[in-house]
Amino acid sequence: MRSMVKAKHFDARDDGRVHCTLCPHLCTIADGRVGTCGVRKNEKGALYTAIYGEVTGMAMDPIEKKPLYHFYPGSSILSIGTKGCNFRCAYCQNWHISQDAGARSSYYAPADIVKAALDNGSVGIAFTYSEPFIWFEYVQDCARLAREKGLKNVYVTNGYINPAPLDEILEYADAMNIDLKAFREDTYRKVQKGTLAPVLETIRAAHGRCHVELTTLVVTGMNDSMDEMREMIDWIAALDPKIPWHISRYHPSYKYDAPATDVDFIYRVCAEAAKKLSFVYCGNISRAGNFEDTKCPSCGATVIERRGYRVRITALRGGTCTACGHDLGIRQ
Repeated sequence: MRSMVKAKHFDARDDGRVHCTLCPHLCTIADGRVGTCGVRKNEKGALYTAIYGEVTGMAMDPIEKKPLYHFYPGSSILSIGTKGCNFRCAYCQNWHISQDAGARSSYYAPADIVKAALDNGSVGIAFTYSEPFIWFEYVQDCARLAREKGLKNVYVTNGYINPAPLDEILEYADAMNIDLKAFREDTYRKVQKGTLAPVLETIRAAHGRCHVELTTLVVTGMNDSMDEMREMIDWIAALDPKIPWHISRYHPSYKYDAPATDVDFIYRVCAEAAKKLSFVYCGNISRAGNFEDTKCPSCGATVIERRGYRVRITALRGGTCTACGHDLGIRQ
């Protein structure tokens, strides 16, 4: 099968098992079995990716949908995804591919993806919809070729990857949106079936290597505590207060039937975050008000207006505010 390609980042054991070192799960996998992600398989003592080139979805999306608000605003990007995930979020909106390793897919070689991006006038390729880092070998090959052709590479990720493979994949990264799902180790263990600390390390490592934005889905009954949100705000501010933070509203999905997040609470979190962070945005809310546009933190001028995915650049040139000359760190 074309999609069965020998994986990187594993150690073979004398007993025929393999030790996958791609993500912090560090799965030890018996012959014929798969790891937690459901897509990395032991075949006779060697680890293979079962999803190389297997694409479950492909579309030209507004880059704001990733969401990235400070990276080529107003552009469109070819977005592709695969199946499987190394988390088990029971509220996942894309559960039909992320939690189903048997989801329908079609094979595309890396050259096919790059050609599609070029033919459609895309700014680059976004690896999204499910967790791109479990697709490591394919993403790396696509991203390398995309870089050669002048395209940008965007990873929309949960950040659950070990330092060595992260360092490799960052070589080709232009932008990342990283999910910061909660700020409690206990939540990550119980809900995501992972751990928080490696995600924080991924954010630290990516910051400075490429453009980084963060997203937090505020889920009713999981992380909708103002104390937890304040701790998250303080952590982001200590790293860099200019990192854009997208605070999104949860809606019932998959196995979660808790009511949608209280809109007033989302607004309160945004208002609290704006005291310490320069760029705070609301997501999954029809009218985000003051937390939809990009405003210059120096002079207050509106530099980008947004209505949903409709974007109008009003006072921005070369990443700086045209009203006062402040460097906003926006890539254009």
